[in-house]
Amino acid sequence: MAARASWTGQIRLALVSIPVELFPATKSGASIQFRQIHEPSGKRIKYEKVVPGIGPVDRDEIIKGYEYEKDSYVLLDQDELESVKLESRKTLELTQFVEAHEIPVLYYEKPYYVVPKDDLAEEAYIVLREALSSSGKVGLGQLAMRGRETIVALKPCGRGMIAETLRYADEVRKAASYFDDVGDAEPAEELLELAATLIDKKTVPFDAGKFEDRYIEALHELIDAKLKSKGGTVTMDEEADAPAGGNVVDLMAALKKSVEGSSSGKAQSKKRKSA
Repeated sequence: MAARASWTGQIRLALVSIPVELFPATKSGASIQFRQIHEPSGKRIKYEKVVPGIGPVDRDEIIKGYEYEKDSYVLLDQDELESVKLESRKTLELTQFVEAHEIPVLYYEKPYYVVPKDDLAEEAYIVLREALSSSGKVGLGQLAMRGRETIVALKPCGRGMIAETLRYADEVRKAASYFDDVGDAEPAEELLELAATLIDKKTVPFDAGKFEDRYIEALHELIDAKLKSKGGTVTMDEEADAPAGGNVVDLMAALKKSVEGSSSGKAQSKKRKSA
């Protein structure tokens, strides 16, 4: 089933408007949902919306309220909230362009595929895509989606374009408070060379499919074992190759051993492939 558009509107660059749709570029991975259970009865715990002194209330009796002082609220219905007009609700205006590498990775939040709305929009869409690609720049603007206005970075992606929502400056913690105590001593040249060699030996083309969610797999195994035990206590074995705790005492020896281990691993892999 095709994904539903998260936003429909137009990209505007000066006097040029391009009708587009935004679709989520990512989806939630495999997950296991747990419920809260009342252990003595084995029944699921449910929650009701209640008003103190009144009791449970119907959903259609609930509206939004802003607490301007303790226990005092400004009540707003949906029509009033919808009346707050923002041009960015339907228009992503590209107000500036920056070099792609200038945006720190901390600001990126969620990617969306940007698709031309119809055949008439395709020509202008392709022109903008190619202009961004050749310039190496990223277009910036703002749009309103899911109840808030967010910054968006528009960039080319193969035959299409991607819009990535960005965090605002006040949503990103400053790194200095975390890294100020890290020393600035220069490491030994030999240590750097060994580390670079290890990185080089482990460098491969990116393939997200090579990684699996081992925690979800372990949860499935635990649940299966619990079902087979018919409610009995189950203890899963710890991984035999789990790393030992404690600090590395001899960094040089550890790096050399890692490089040697990486080399022997590659040699065995090549033997298996040739076989």
